[in-house]
This record gives sequence, structure tokens and C-alpha cells, in this order.
Amino acid sequence: MNYTYQGDSYDTPVDAPKAIGDTLLFKRRLYFYYRFFSVIYKANSVIKKKGQYTNEDWAENSYYTFRSVENCGGKIHIKGMSNIIKIKEPVVFIGNHMSTLETFLIPGILCPRKPSSFVVKKELVDSKIFGLIMKSTSPIVVGRSNPMEDLKTVLNEGTEKLKTGRSMIVFPQHTRSAVFKPDDFNSIGVKLAKKAGAKIIPFALKTDFMENGKHFKDLGPIRRERDVYIEFAEPMDVEGNGKETHNKIVEFVKKKLLGWGGTVAQ
Repeated sequence: MNYTYQGDSYDTPVDAPKAIGDTLLFKRRLYFYYRFFSVIYKANSVIKKKGQYTNEDWAENSYYTFRSVENCGGKIHIKGMSNIIKIKEPVVFIGNHMSTLETFLIPGILCPRKPSSFVVKKELVDSKIFGLIMKSTSPIVVGRSNPMEDLKTVLNEGTEKLKTGRSMIVFPQHTRSAVFKPDDFNSIGVKLAKKAGAKIIPFALKTDFMENGKHFKDLGPIRRERDVYIEFAEPMDVEGNGKETHNKIVEFVKKKLLGWGGTVAQ
């Protein structure tokens, strides 16, 4: 598969084209969500036609989402992409969860380099909007009502997927939030990596370009003045019982978010 983004980093060009449709609709959220739901419609059509959703399909639709952000005046900055391919074996990606946007952007970065799957909430798989796509990407599904059962599911299914060559993407928070709360960032990803004997690649992101909505969380305001940031750290091994490794991941996320103007709870 060709890499959409070459090298270690990517920054939206100063002269990135803007969509006239966004201007005609007064630069409100309408045009962006028209493009956003076009991605979902296209993905669902591919799945129904082919009976599957390949890494190539996922990366292609992710690329369309990237361009939708840029066409609506957003700027995207990605760093650390070379860290993804420093090791050949599958890894556990662990990072913060801020909005729906990263669920659509990250596959475009990872899939051309490492086939990957998310750990997702059951409600997302059951969703009429996102359900078919998520089911077709080999996710690990957790209920979030029984932490011990979720841990067992992630450890068992995650280990099996890693053995087959599929990397896992873990957001260890209870829910996505614009404010990073270290106390809500659990160690389930570290536990998975330790059990599977896999390395970890931490990542940090700031995606409040697409805010969470008050009434419908997936359809919040679009904040064009807020740049999108995604950065991947160096691969790391789990040290000892994993506590120190977990702390290093938390510190990486905190440092990056604060550097990008994000908010970290004390």
C-alpha cells in the first residue's frame, strides 16, 4: 500500500485548497458534516458491495477525511510517523481520546504501515451510523459496565489479534474529552502489551477542531481556528509491572497537549 503521508512528519500546506461549498454555506458546520457523512456512506457502500472493508479502503476513506478538514480551513500536523515502522512486529498504540475525528484520521496514518484495530465501546458497534464500519475493522468490543470483564476481553482478544499481526489502538479513557484527565487514563493498554509481549507506541492528539456536541456528541461545532495535532512517540517496552511505563505514557500525552495549547486536569 502506498503511504499517503511520506517521511516522519506532515503539515498542511499554506496554500492548501479550500472548498467553495464551505464558503457558500457561510463556513458553518454544514459542509464539513456533508463531507464527513459522505465518508461514512462511501464506506458502508464498499462493505455492502465487497463484503469486507480492507486496510486500503479504510486508509482511503481516512485520507478523504483529512482532506475534508483541510478543505474547510483546518490545519493538520503529524509527527513521529517514522516511529511506527521502526519495528516490524505489531504493537499496542496507546493515547488520549478527544473527539470523533481521530477515529477517522488515525487509520490513514497507521493502516498503510501497520494493519490495526481499535478497542471500542459496544454502543459504537451498535450505532446505526458507525456500526457497520466498526464491525468490519476487526475491533475488540467492550461494554464499559464491567471493568473486570472488559479487561479480560481486551487481554484475551488483543493478544490473539497481536499474534496474527494486527496492532491494537487503545484509548484508555472512560469517554472522549477535550480535557485530559490523567486519573481517568487507565493502564489497560499497558496490561495488554505486557501479556502479549508487544511493544507500545504512545501517541498524543489534539482534535478539538471537531468539538463534542452538547446534545449529540458526534456532531459538535467545527472550530477552524484550532489546529489538529497527532504525534507518535518512540516504541517502548513494558518495564516491570508496567506502572512506570504507564506513567511515561501519561507524561508524554500531558507534555504534548500543553505544548499545543490543550487542557490538562490537575
